Formats: sequence, structure tokens, C-alpha cells
Amino acid sequence: MRDEIELFRQAGIQPFGVNPAGVEAHHKYVEKMRFNFPLLSDPARAVARAYHAVKDDGQSIWRSVYVVGRDGKIRYAQRGAPPPEDVVAAVQEAQGGR
Repeated sequence: MRDEIELFRQAGIQPFGVNPAGVEAHHKYVEKMRFNFPLLSDPARAVARAYHAVKDDGQSIWRSVYVVGRDGKIRYAQRGAPPPEDVVAAVQEAQGGR
């Protein structure tokens, strides 16, 4: 996402990450990785559970990509790290080809 941020912005998509690490660990990681998008802390894994991203062990997280529209509807969902172009194309298709 970091390297393709302009592709997302041009499509009207604001990426952000969610991770179970604490805020202080995130701060250091964001600086180290030079992230240009917000990284949210989810230590209780509530967001991960809500999006079915917690593995069977109850602790580990499946890397997942979700796009939630301004209307609150999920526009795209896929496990793993799909190509940014695929995410943008799926969102544009859901919005009627914009």
C-alpha cells in the first residue's frame, strides 16, 4: 500500500492498516517502514474478529484486505496481499465503473 498510495488516493480510497500490536510498537514500526497511511492498534483483536481475520489459534491474524464504502458496505474482501490494481478495479466496478 505504501508504494501504491497514489493509486488508492486517485480512486478515492483511504487505506489504513489494523494490527494487534500496541500503539508504541506501531509508532516505531510506522517510522521504520515509512508508512504513509494510518496503522490502527487492535490489541484485543476485536476488529480482526469482526472481519473474520483471526486464525484458529485465537491469536494469529490472517493478512486480509477489506474495502468498506462510505455507506458502510464491504466493497472488496480477500485474504492475503492482492495486487493494488485488483483492489482498485473491484472498487470501481462496485461503484459502477468510475
